[in-house]
Amino acid sequence: MLISSCRLYRAYIHRSLFGSIVVRDQSRRCLAGQSCASQTQDDTVLRHVFDSQSFWRDFRRAGDFTKTPSAGLFCNRYLTHPHGFLDFSKTTVEKCQRLVASVIGASTEEERCSIPHTLDRLSDSLCRLLDVADFVRSTHPDNSWRQASTRAYTMLFEFMNVLNTTPDLKFKLEGAFGDPDIKAKWNDEEKMVTQILLKDFSKSAIDLPDEKRQAFVDLSNRISQLGTQFIRDMSPERSSIYFQNRQLKDVDPLVLEHAMRKHPAGISIPTVGPVAVTALRSMKDESARRELYIAGRTSPKSHLQTLQDFLQTRAKVANLSGYGSYADMNLSDKLAKSPAAVNSFLSALSNDNKVQTQQEMEEMFLLKKLEKGGRDAPVQIEAWDRDYYQTLQANKQRSRSRRPDFMSAYFSLGTVMQGLSRLFTQLYGVRFEPVPLTPGEVWDPEVRRLDVMDKNEGRIAVLYCDLFARPGKSPNPAHFTLRCSRRISTSEIEEASILHPNLDPMQVINDGMAISHDASTNTTYQLPTIALICDFQEPVDHHHRNGPKEPTLLSFRNVQTLFHEMGHAIHSILGRTAFQVVSGTRCATDFAELPSVLMEHFAADAHVLKLFARHHQTDSPLPYEMVAERLSIERRGQGIETEHQILLAMLDQAYHSHLPLTMEGGFDTTKVLQDVWDRYGSVKEPRETSPQG
Repeated sequence: MLISSCRLYRAYIHRSLFGSIVVRDQSRRCLAGQSCASQTQDDTVLRHVFDSQSFWRDFRRAGDFTKTPSAGLFCNRYLTHPHGFLDFSKTTVEKCQRLVASVIGASTEEERCSIPHTLDRLSDSLCRLLDVADFVRSTHPDNSWRQASTRAYTMLFEFMNVLNTTPDLKFKLEGAFGDPDIKAKWNDEEKMVTQILLKDFSKSAIDLPDEKRQAFVDLSNRISQLGTQFIRDMSPERSSIYFQNRQLKDVDPLVLEHAMRKHPAGISIPTVGPVAVTALRSMKDESARRELYIAGRTSPKSHLQTLQDFLQTRAKVANLSGYGSYADMNLSDKLAKSPAAVNSFLSALSNDNKVQTQQEMEEMFLLKKLEKGGRDAPVQIEAWDRDYYQTLQANKQRSRSRRPDFMSAYFSLGTVMQGLSRLFTQLYGVRFEPVPLTPGEVWDPEVRRLDVMDKNEGRIAVLYCDLFARPGKSPNPAHFTLRCSRRISTSEIEEASILHPNLDPMQVINDGMAISHDASTNTTYQLPTIALICDFQEPVDHHHRNGPKEPTLLSFRNVQTLFHEMGHAIHSILGRTAFQVVSGTRCATDFAELPSVLMEHFAADAHVLKLFARHHQTDSPLPYEMVAERLSIERRGQGIETEHQILLAMLDQAYHSHLPLTMEGGFDTTKVLQDVWDRYGSVKEPRETSPQG
């Protein structure tokens, strides 16, 4: 899952998958004074910091000086406490106002030539706060931090929408682009960025009268508020459901033990989350499966109203900007180009997938007939049957092979991280190096910091790994771009020295976060800073010397998930350019999934697995036959899973079509969903549900 909140100019088009790897700082010293680990160490430390809690406690203390003041979250000098977000916001607005004035006042040839760079600095200033604030408000365990970051995000988002509708910025950029003398001095990257910015200005109602531009700003702010509200309140109408013990007799009792409320004759279990998923896969009682399925996919009416308002407001913004629908506006600069192209692709994919889906449905149909009394028993596959019979089929196939599923023993988290580092070394010449933390640098004690090191040029990125579960943490894996890379010009350094003569100019420019400098070319870059979020179980590592020790062992699906998210990360790390608006994952969102999907295939490759997949106790290599068997089992349900993804994509297109403003009888998100499922799905969605909320 790729997440980046900043949308100044609302599009990022990155023309190459991996940009050139540029200058690295051989000293690798954090601006906050942090010392990095030895560059000559092997990757044993990398494994231990994830697999051994006792090793991690000792390692992280190496940089935890209790008498040292907080360096701030991510070494950001403003974020030493929650109120720092206010200072960070004020400083950002002041900087942006200076940059806006610089663009509007540009008159000499040199000033006009620098307009694309100045606008990129403007975008970077906003994005580095918006992206960090968006991450903190969704991830930080401390409510005071979440509240402060939410206020900062709201303030800057509103300011950004005003900038997007400031005509003078567009006029100045247009004037420079239309001047042959200016354009002749720009390189290809500068010309490309200018075209991107001009296109994005046109999507912001900038050519409309003042009244309509203000309406655009108000609607955009409303979208941000509704989106935040929707994510915050997302939950089913019923949070738990009571079942009698006999109804749950087929569910693993160890799973139930973690999340249940016991009663004399039964158990209350949550309607969403891992326990509910396990129950739907293993409950033989069909009436119980039906009840749990419907409860977990029925949303509160108030939340459905929020979704309706959100989609209708998006449609109004698109209409105001001159587009027929939000999908038209959003796809105009993507690889797909138009809703018609997307729907045509999805329809063709659906037709092509039908044969495999029907075969899989027939297998489930036969299993259900046998379970209900024989081949002549009257049955029908329902929505709540899919996970149960797919699991039953996989278990039957595994039983026939007579091979128990012990794959996770070969995938300790530390071993997988070793494997990723070794793979990236072979492919790109970069590796992961664990770094002790400075006080206040991370939001939870279990977050690990890795510096990404180029074999020739030193540190090129900072990667924070928040991979373990904790109460209140989202279970959804995600990649957050906290800051993109960009080149810092010498004129920018000189400007910072003049404005703040008593401060290190790099502290002023980069808020204290990491940079790299190449003395031979006198070139400075801000380093990409990334956070990876997963929800793995913590390693078991008791304090007693003779106590049991068990690293976090990943299922093969979790290994694929980690490879996927790391695909986003390596895109951010290696996709470096002079302009932040086109660096890394600042690209068309449909293209941004390509590196991550490719990385999933590496996870199943025999040559890649030989780099790291070894038993955590015996050190024996993983027999590839186990992987081949797992892939064979997964392929048996691939048709149904593909159909599900197609349905979600089609629903997304329908929600962002003309329907929110033109649907006969009024816009009804539940009816739209049912229409899509009825037309393209193998199984109808129960009429009682409203899973979109």
